[in-house]
Amino acid sequence: MNELACLVQRTADQLAGRHVGAVVAGLAGGAVEIRGAGRTGPGGGVPGPRTLFEVGSVTKVFSSLALARLVLAGAAELDDPVTALLPDGAAVPVRRGQAITLRHLATHTSGLPRLPRGMTAAALLTPHKPDPYAHCTADRILAGLARTRLRAVPGRGFRYSNLGAGLLGLALAHRAGTGYAELVRREVCAPLELADTVVTPDEEQSERLAHGHTARGRAVPYWNFADLGGMGALRSTAADLAIFVRAQLSAGREPDGPLAPAISLTREVRHRVNPFAWVHLGWLAHRLHTQQGGHLQIWHNGGTGGFRSFVAFDPEKQVGVVVLANTRRSPDSPGTALLRTLQNGFATTT
Repeated sequence: MNELACLVQRTADQLAGRHVGAVVAGLAGGAVEIRGAGRTGPGGGVPGPRTLFEVGSVTKVFSSLALARLVLAGAAELDDPVTALLPDGAAVPVRRGQAITLRHLATHTSGLPRLPRGMTAAALLTPHKPDPYAHCTADRILAGLARTRLRAVPGRGFRYSNLGAGLLGLALAHRAGTGYAELVRREVCAPLELADTVVTPDEEQSERLAHGHTARGRAVPYWNFADLGGMGALRSTAADLAIFVRAQLSAGREPDGPLAPAISLTREVRHRVNPFAWVHLGWLAHRLHTQQGGHLQIWHNGGTGGFRSFVAFDPEKQVGVVVLANTRRSPDSPGTALLRTLQNGFATTT
């Protein structure tokens, strides 16, 4: 086993100490290693490269890449008001005369609250509700949006919003004349041949879908995001996400590669959050202090009722990581530690 494989397995084993199961992928140069530990669920085996997990908010980077694809195809513009892509009569809040644009939604600068109207109170009243977004149909979301007050002027500041990301997916799907699942399949998954990145698994994929668990190990139902799929509805595998990260790493070096122009566009857009951090279209990013190596880290994490995910990469060092876990505990620290180890360099000989 080479050093990359050892590092990846060690991270998976570490995660399995606090999660029912986990799969980790490490990418360095041209090498990719994927290892699993723990189990997929009650009576299940060790999860592997083709085990499906709910990836939660990692879905958002797929939504933003779909946006970039539509922009490059001339079907939309980053600064189009979202109302232009929604059904006629949809009322979207404005503040100080500034409308919400697609750019604002993809960079979390829309001023929209984190959750749809009424969900915060609902979460407090029913903290263990198994499927909190199942009621979020387009009609209900748009009706609530009409009564929503913006927390800030669009474009002024970063405010993470699940609602905004879900609205982006809804708007893009409406412009494309399809559902969110088909939009992502057509614009992102098909070009990259990500056959196991889906909203609704087929029968064979369902047999490979891990079971989600609470932090205490209790099995919980899967989540259904209804028409807010753009905020977190995807299921995927470590193998597919490793291909996705590889595409992110190669975009600047292989401009003719699959989705390279769209990937480059997502990173051309930057909204500064603080002196060390910013947001691209979909991705969060920061540069470590020089005393910590000064490395660039572009990342996103995700979570649902029984799953957690973490995807991060450094296009300068050509390294990346994927962590998928079927327990409601954050895997970010082990994932970040693995990324930093890869950024600092290591031998890959067997």
